[in-house]
Amino acid sequence: MEVRETSNAVGPSTAARRGFLKSAAAAGLGGATLLSGCEPSAAARDGRKLRALFSNAGLQSTWCRLGKDTAELWGELLGVEVVWRDGEFDPQKQRDKIELLADDDWDFCCFQAVQIDSLDEPVRRLKSRNIPVISMDTLLVPMDRMREVGVWLEVTPDQEFMGEASTQYLMDQIGGKGKVIHIGGLSAHSGAQGRMRGFEKVVANYPDVEVVGGGVRWCDWKKEKARDTFEALLGQSEEPIAGAFFHSDDMALAAVPAIEDTVHKDMVITAVDGQKEGLEAVRDGKLAATTVNPVCLIHMTALVIGQFIVRNGESVEDVPLEIVTPGPLVSLETGNLEAMLYLAQPSHCLV
Repeated sequence: MEVRETSNAVGPSTAARRGFLKSAAAAGLGGATLLSGCEPSAAARDGRKLRALFSNAGLQSTWCRLGKDTAELWGELLGVEVVWRDGEFDPQKQRDKIELLADDDWDFCCFQAVQIDSLDEPVRRLKSRNIPVISMDTLLVPMDRMREVGVWLEVTPDQEFMGEASTQYLMDQIGGKGKVIHIGGLSAHSGAQGRMRGFEKVVANYPDVEVVGGGVRWCDWKKEKARDTFEALLGQSEEPIAGAFFHSDDMALAAVPAIEDTVHKDMVITAVDGQKEGLEAVRDGKLAATTVNPVCLIHMTALVIGQFIVRNGESVEDVPLEIVTPGPLVSLETGNLEAMLYLAQPSHCLV
């Protein structure tokens, strides 16, 4: 895992390139360390159960649902009561739910916002009560405003790297030429913006590649919208489309049946998330590759750090602004598929 003190660091995380297991070990995420800490504080020794409010973008998503399972599992292990509010992929609904609970008694809060800035006001209310707030996966507010608003730190994958890795694999497989489709998540989601930048950075090196429709088509993480948009783009080309990149495995898998028995049947499809369903799709040949967005590691890290902040009496100045979690590319050639499948099992909640 990579710790960044400021927002100036750029490029793929070195931890991601070294691999998940080595990085997790180096980060000290062994069970005994997580459960007790190196030097337990008085609050840890007295066994008081903590209370934390969690929310992520929408439990309709496989990724978000596994994040909830992870937080609840590790909360049980670490003595943290996890109270969950579903974002429902609706920024206003998510904000309303969190505002209703902002004045309750919380030891810390962890949020993945549906879109950037949508939780600004409730986070400020939590800050006024000295309640630590941790951002997961996507920015709650721009990084230069995090501490002003009340966000202590961001636990995130390297979004741009994930877009780059999956797109580079796609380019390699199609020989760097032909038509491709780019299906995006939510345009106001900082993670989707990073994946778009990664895609565009790679494609800029391939003048013989044409993006069907002229660029990314935003589908708001919704499987049905992604499928319908994908089918409409397929209809714009009578010749075979070489490949497609999706911002999530869920959207990709919803769209895969559309190419069956068509001129596009040999299309190379890559995506991001790398959880159980996506990894199984790689194994079964439905997806060519996916880059792991380590949902379990993100939610687990946020919870572990939150409880350490409270139990160790840490201040905001003690905490780094950003922690970047590693996530590798997975294909049939990379040699890490079986390991990732094991770690992604819901009973393990480790990647």
